[in-house]
Amino acid sequence: MNHPLRCGCGAIQGHIERSPSAVRAVCYCRDCQAYARFLGTSRVTDESGGTEVVAFAANHLRFTAGLDALACASLSERGILRWYAGCCNTPIANTPRDPRIAYVGVVHSCVDAGPPKLEDSFGPLRIAVNTNSARGRVRSTPVASTFGVARLVLSLAAARLGGAYRTNPFFESDLQTPIRPVHVLTAAERERAYRDR
Repeated sequence: MNHPLRCGCGAIQGHIERSPSAVRAVCYCRDCQAYARFLGTSRVTDESGGTEVVAFAANHLRFTAGLDALACASLSERGILRWYAGCCNTPIANTPRDPRIAYVGVVHSCVDAGPPKLEDSFGPLRIAVNTNSARGRVRSTPVASTFGVARLVLSLAAARLGGAYRTNPFFESDLQTPIRPVHVLTAAERERAYRDR
Protein backbone atom coordinates (compact mmCIF):
# COMPACT_ATOMS: atom_id res chain seq x y z
CA MET A 1 0.00 0.00 0.00
CA ASN A 2 1.19 3.52 -0.79
CA HIS A 3 1.37 6.45 1.62
CA PRO A 4 -0.33 9.61 0.29
CA LEU A 5 1.48 12.91 -0.17
CA ARG A 6 -0.17 16.33 -0.58
CA CYS A 7 0.64 19.98 -0.04
CA GLY A 8 -1.40 22.11 2.36
CA CYS A 9 -3.87 23.35 -0.24
CA GLY A 10 -4.09 20.00 -2.06
CA ALA A 11 -2.77 21.21 -5.43
CA ILE A 12 0.25 18.90 -5.32
CA GLN A 13 -0.53 15.25 -4.73
CA GLY A 14 1.30 11.98 -4.96
CA HIS A 15 2.36 8.97 -2.95
CA ILE A 16 5.32 7.15 -1.48
CA GLU A 17 5.68 3.45 -2.10
CA ARG A 18 6.33 1.87 1.27
CA SER A 19 9.90 0.68 1.60
CA PRO A 20 11.48 -1.29 4.46
CA SER A 21 14.60 0.85 4.04
CA ALA A 22 12.76 4.14 4.71
CA VAL A 23 14.03 6.00 7.77
CA ARG A 24 12.15 8.52 9.89
CA ALA A 25 14.29 11.17 11.57
CA VAL A 26 14.12 14.65 13.07
CA CYS A 27 16.80 17.08 11.94
CA TYR A 28 17.63 20.06 14.16
CA CYS A 29 20.25 21.69 11.92
CA ARG A 30 20.37 25.43 11.42
CA ASP A 31 19.73 25.00 7.68
CA CYS A 32 16.39 23.24 8.20
CA GLN A 33 15.36 25.92 10.68
CA ALA A 34 16.41 28.67 8.25
CA TYR A 35 14.46 27.00 5.44
CA ALA A 36 11.28 27.01 7.53
CA ARG A 37 11.79 30.72 8.22
CA PHE A 38 12.39 31.36 4.50
CA LEU A 39 9.03 29.75 3.70
CA GLY A 40 7.38 31.71 6.51
CA THR A 41 5.77 28.67 8.07
CA SER A 42 5.77 27.40 11.63
CA ARG A 43 4.10 24.10 10.66
CA VAL A 44 7.44 22.55 9.76
CA THR A 45 9.54 22.68 12.92
CA ASP A 46 8.72 21.47 16.41
CA GLU A 47 9.22 23.55 19.56
CA SER A 48 12.94 22.73 19.54
CA GLY A 49 13.43 23.60 15.88
CA GLY A 50 13.35 20.04 14.54
CA THR A 51 11.98 19.03 11.15
CA GLU A 52 10.79 15.46 10.75
CA VAL A 53 11.60 13.77 7.45
CA VAL A 54 11.04 10.37 5.92
CA ALA A 55 14.19 9.42 4.00
CA PHE A 56 14.35 6.81 1.23
CA ALA A 57 15.47 6.27 -2.37
CA ALA A 58 13.78 8.73 -4.74
CA ASN A 59 12.40 6.07 -7.08
CA HIS A 60 9.77 5.27 -4.42
CA LEU A 61 8.11 8.70 -4.83
CA ARG A 62 5.45 9.51 -7.42
CA PHE A 63 3.60 12.76 -8.10
CA THR A 64 0.09 12.37 -9.49
CA ALA A 65 -1.15 15.98 -9.65
CA GLY A 66 0.01 19.57 -9.43
CA LEU A 67 3.60 19.14 -10.53
CA ASP A 68 3.45 22.58 -12.16
CA ALA A 69 3.08 24.08 -8.65
CA LEU A 70 6.34 22.55 -7.44
CA ALA A 71 9.13 25.05 -6.69
CA CYS A 72 12.76 24.67 -5.67
CA ALA A 73 15.09 26.71 -3.48
CA SER A 74 18.60 26.31 -2.13
CA LEU A 75 20.12 28.13 0.79
CA SER A 76 23.43 28.49 -1.07
CA GLU A 77 25.04 27.85 -4.46
CA ARG A 78 26.15 24.37 -3.36
CA GLY A 79 23.41 23.58 -0.87
CA ILE A 80 20.89 20.78 -1.15
CA LEU A 81 17.75 21.33 -3.21
CA ARG A 82 14.70 22.10 -1.10
CA TRP A 83 11.43 21.43 -2.89
CA TYR A 84 8.17 23.06 -1.83
CA ALA A 85 4.69 23.88 -3.06
CA GLY A 86 4.79 27.32 -4.67
CA CYS A 87 1.03 27.54 -4.23
CA CYS A 88 1.00 27.35 -0.41
CA ASN A 89 4.67 27.17 0.70
CA THR A 90 4.31 23.62 2.05
CA PRO A 91 7.77 21.98 2.19
CA ILE A 92 7.77 18.78 0.15
CA ALA A 93 11.26 17.26 0.14
CA ASN A 94 15.03 17.73 0.16
CA THR A 95 17.34 16.16 -2.42
CA PRO A 96 21.04 16.33 -3.27
CA ARG A 97 22.03 18.37 -6.32
CA ASP A 98 23.44 15.18 -7.86
CA PRO A 99 20.59 12.76 -8.67
CA ARG A 100 23.03 9.87 -8.87
CA ILE A 101 22.72 10.01 -5.08
CA ALA A 102 19.10 8.93 -5.08
CA TYR A 103 18.28 10.25 -1.59
CA VAL A 104 15.05 12.11 -0.91
CA GLY A 105 13.95 13.34 2.50
CA VAL A 106 10.20 14.02 2.43
CA VAL A 107 9.12 16.60 5.01
CA HIS A 108 6.41 15.43 7.41
CA SER A 109 4.12 18.38 6.68
CA CYS A 110 3.07 16.84 3.35
CA VAL A 111 2.62 13.23 4.51
CA ASP A 112 1.31 13.52 8.06
CA ALA A 113 -2.40 14.05 7.39
CA GLY A 114 -3.18 10.31 7.45
CA PRO A 115 -4.57 7.76 7.19
CA PRO A 116 -2.41 5.78 7.34
CA LYS A 117 -0.26 7.09 10.16
CA LEU A 118 3.42 7.71 9.47
CA GLU A 119 4.32 5.03 12.01
CA ASP A 120 2.19 2.45 10.22
CA SER A 121 3.87 3.18 6.88
CA PHE A 122 7.47 3.85 7.91
CA GLY A 123 7.93 2.59 11.45
CA PRO A 124 8.55 4.49 14.68
CA LEU A 125 10.48 7.75 14.95
CA ARG A 126 13.74 6.87 16.71
CA ILE A 127 16.37 9.14 15.19
CA ALA A 128 17.36 12.72 16.05
CA VAL A 129 20.27 14.33 14.18
CA ASN A 130 22.16 17.62 14.51
CA THR A 131 20.85 17.99 18.05
CA ASN A 132 23.54 20.55 18.92
CA SER A 133 21.52 23.12 16.95
CA ALA A 134 18.25 22.39 18.76
CA ARG A 135 16.49 25.24 20.52
CA GLY A 136 16.14 23.35 23.77
CA ARG A 137 17.13 20.00 25.22
CA VAL A 138 16.92 17.14 22.77
CA ARG A 139 18.22 13.64 23.34
CA SER A 140 20.87 12.48 20.91
CA THR A 141 20.40 9.06 19.26
CA PRO A 142 23.86 7.91 18.07
CA VAL A 143 23.14 4.17 17.95
CA ALA A 144 19.76 4.47 16.21
CA SER A 145 21.22 7.07 13.84
CA THR A 146 24.09 4.78 12.86
CA PHE A 147 21.79 1.85 12.07
CA GLY A 148 19.26 4.06 10.28
CA VAL A 149 21.89 5.74 8.12
CA ALA A 150 23.48 2.38 7.29
CA ARG A 151 20.12 0.98 6.16
CA LEU A 152 19.48 4.06 4.03
CA VAL A 153 22.97 4.02 2.48
CA LEU A 154 22.52 0.37 1.49
CA SER A 155 19.24 1.18 -0.27
CA LEU A 156 20.82 4.16 -2.08
CA ALA A 157 23.73 1.97 -3.18
CA ALA A 158 21.28 -0.63 -4.48
CA ALA A 159 19.41 2.08 -6.41
CA ARG A 160 22.68 3.26 -7.93
CA LEU A 161 23.94 -0.19 -8.86
CA GLY A 162 20.58 -1.44 -10.11
CA GLY A 163 19.78 1.71 -12.09
CA ALA A 164 16.69 2.68 -10.06
CA TYR A 165 18.30 6.06 -9.37
CA ARG A 166 17.36 7.01 -12.95
CA THR A 167 13.73 7.25 -11.81
CA ASN A 168 13.81 10.53 -9.91
CA PRO A 169 10.71 12.75 -10.06
CA PHE A 170 12.72 15.88 -9.25
CA PHE A 171 15.03 15.74 -12.29
CA GLU A 172 14.60 15.73 -16.06
CA SER A 173 15.38 12.53 -17.94
CA ASP A 174 18.96 13.73 -18.55
CA LEU A 175 19.52 13.28 -14.79
CA GLN A 176 21.30 16.61 -14.63
CA THR A 177 18.59 19.24 -14.76
CA PRO A 178 16.13 19.85 -11.90
CA ILE A 179 12.55 19.94 -13.18
CA ARG A 180 12.18 23.48 -11.80
CA PRO A 181 14.60 26.42 -11.75
CA VAL A 182 16.54 26.56 -8.50
CA HIS A 183 16.16 29.81 -6.57
CA VAL A 184 19.37 30.34 -4.60
CA LEU A 185 18.66 32.62 -1.68
CA THR A 186 20.09 36.11 -2.00
CA ALA A 187 22.38 37.46 0.72
CA ALA A 188 19.45 39.40 2.21
CA GLU A 189 17.16 36.36 2.15
CA ARG A 190 19.85 34.26 3.80
CA GLU A 191 20.39 36.83 6.52
CA ARG A 192 16.67 36.91 7.31
CA ALA A 193 16.37 33.12 7.19
CA TYR A 194 19.25 32.51 9.58
CA ARG A 195 18.18 35.18 12.01
CA ASP A 196 16.90 33.41 15.14
CA ARG A 197 13.19 33.90 15.63
